[in-house]
Amino acid sequence: MKKYILAVLVDNKPGVLTHVSGLISRRAFNIESISAGYTEDEDVTRINIEVSVEDDRELEQVVNQLGKLIDVIKIVNLGLVDSIIRELVLLKVRASKGSLADIRNIVDIFRGKIVDVSPENVVIELTGSQSKINAICEMLAEFEIIEIARTGAIALSRGPIPIKKM
Repeated sequence: MKKYILAVLVDNKPGVLTHVSGLISRRAFNIESISAGYTEDEDVTRINIEVSVEDDRELEQVVNQLGKLIDVIKIVNLGLVDSIIRELVLLKVRASKGSLADIRNIVDIFRGKIVDVSPENVVIELTGSQSKINAICEMLAEFEIIEIARTGAIALSRGPIPIKKM
């Protein structure tokens, strides 16, 4: 299975995200991650979808099916253009006075940030590639990760041209 990131611009209306995700899942394609948010245009929502498909033909099927939805404005496969792909993670890790310095060192190496500290745990914020986030999770596993919240992949194309003009 190969992963692709699609940027989908849609009308900012209730239920559009449900239609988009339902269409993909009904076709038995796996959604690895999906995120939606406002854009520079208040009438448009951007949905970033990371899908797993067997081949380019299946990806073309996904894109063609999405294109048939009435609320879809534009679809761009960000794998075909030079793009910046990031994910945000919040990690709650068990910490004591004795382990806090070690945890802080790991967080610094990964250019993360400790955003909350309590007597029993810390909350870490980190942005980066999926592999970077997986790596810090492996490093912090020895301290016991209590909870993880990940955004999934979001992406922007490089350069001055927005996806609505691609």
